[in-house]
Amino acid sequence: MDLKATGLFIKQQRKEKNLTQQQLAEKLCVSEKTISKWECGNGFPDASLLLPLCKELDITANELLSGKRILDNEYKVQAENNLVTLKSQEQHNAKLLLTIEWVLGYMSSISFFILIFVASFIEAATWLRILLIVLGFINFIFGIHFCLVIEKDAGFYECKHCHNKYIPTYKQILFSTHVGRTRYMKCPKCNKRSWQKKVIK
Repeated sequence: MDLKATGLFIKQQRKEKNLTQQQLAEKLCVSEKTISKWECGNGFPDASLLLPLCKELDITANELLSGKRILDNEYKVQAENNLVTLKSQEQHNAKLLLTIEWVLGYMSSISFFILIFVASFIEAATWLRILLIVLGFINFIFGIHFCLVIEKDAGFYECKHCHNKYIPTYKQILFSTHVGRTRYMKCPKCNKRSWQKKVIK
């Protein structure tokens, strides 16, 4: 998907409807700056805004994703191309998030141990030692929390028994036994427990 082409298409269709950026923004309950960002190719509408935007511009979602009007005989091919592109972007984003998870996890753990080490061995007032320990724990807890959120949302887990791919709950992620990105969980489809690997596709 070409954001520049899509942005130009939004702009063209808006002008055909004789709408200003402000008028379109009011209809979609967003800011004029948001419309400008889309039209400049610096962003893309959220999923919740796709259909309302298409309705206001009298275009299809497929045309919006393609950045052009589509003839009837091209429609199916273009729809398939758009699906492939969106899937590819989704996989890329999941890989990026999982990389961020590793970095965040390591940084949280290292900073935790550094703060605990400093609090244990420096000569300082008791209140300062306690403050360093508390900061270490807060940093670690928030870091691990965000890692678990990423672990839950990026990609899927695949059941060994029925090969169902699903996104587990935060509670499942938090309390499941795991080795790396393989977790022992119950599949919501077949209700069997197994070691399930994280998959991107």
